Amino acid sequence: MNEHHYLCLAGPTASGKTAAALAIAEVLPVEIVSVDSALVYRGMDIGTAKPSADELALAPHHLIDIIDPAEAYSAARFVLDAQRLIAEIRTRGKLPLLVGGTMLYYKALFEGLDAMPAADRGVRAALYEQLEREGLHALYRELQRVDPITAARLKPADQQRITRALEVYRVSGQPMSSFHSEKKVLTHAPLISLEPTDRAWLHERIAQRFHAMLEHGLVEEVQALRERSDLHADLPSMRCVGYRQTWEALDADDLYDLPERGIAATRQLAKRQITWLRGMPQRQVVACEAPDAVQQVVALARQHAQTMGHA
Repeated sequence: MNEHHYLCLAGPTASGKTAAALAIAEVLPVEIVSVDSALVYRGMDIGTAKPSADELALAPHHLIDIIDPAEAYSAARFVLDAQRLIAEIRTRGKLPLLVGGTMLYYKALFEGLDAMPAADRGVRAALYEQLEREGLHALYRELQRVDPITAARLKPADQQRITRALEVYRVSGQPMSSFHSEKKVLTHAPLISLEPTDRAWLHERIAQRFHAMLEHGLVEEVQALRERSDLHADLPSMRCVGYRQTWEALDADDLYDLPERGIAATRQLAKRQITWLRGMPQRQVVACEAPDAVQQVVALARQHAQTMGHA
């Protein structure tokens, strides 16, 4: 989509995206498309800070509660879903408002996905046998030989990405870095970004929210998920921040340091999200701790909506 007729609202976790999106919905004819890799899962409400039923009723929402936690959802699937929804919302005469903090999804939508070869079970099995025999360091040295560009950006202990990069090379005969370089850069949609100028403010919000999740039953929610025979700790759904730490605490039968570990993991997530955002030069930044942050976001949204014919 080179000519964009949708608006994006991003920001790190706990930056106030939901409140700002609903304020936009009060003044503009929007439908909200969630850009969040955790909100897609049904039965995961507390730890994802899923909008309440009352909030969901204020505007049509999409890509929330669409799959079971036993399933996987990908950036590729998000792009297909988002493009379809953007087109459908526009045919209804509404403005698509994409809201969330999964920056990989935004990047995939804006720039397209690398057309890398699919996983090959045979090649992967051979790599894991080699890993068992020779160790990860030997695989990393091999990657340095065949794809030094990818090797340079990976940590020597990153087993998952090292084996995937070698798998791509063995399947295609080309280094993974060659696929990245062929990617087209498309024009970007308008992106309003709620970001902290004061990290301490965001850290306090994260702490308050995680404690509130615990008070509202996060541990009980994870306990119920653990009782399902088809769920385990390595699924993408259970690796979501908050769920992973709670699952591990229940495994250890020790909830004492769960608040500390959950808050620390959420801070790390926020830090990664802000790093991603800084790589998006088109974004318009609103200080999320500003008293009038919501009003600033709404004003920017109105400006963009006018240029798209949604006064």
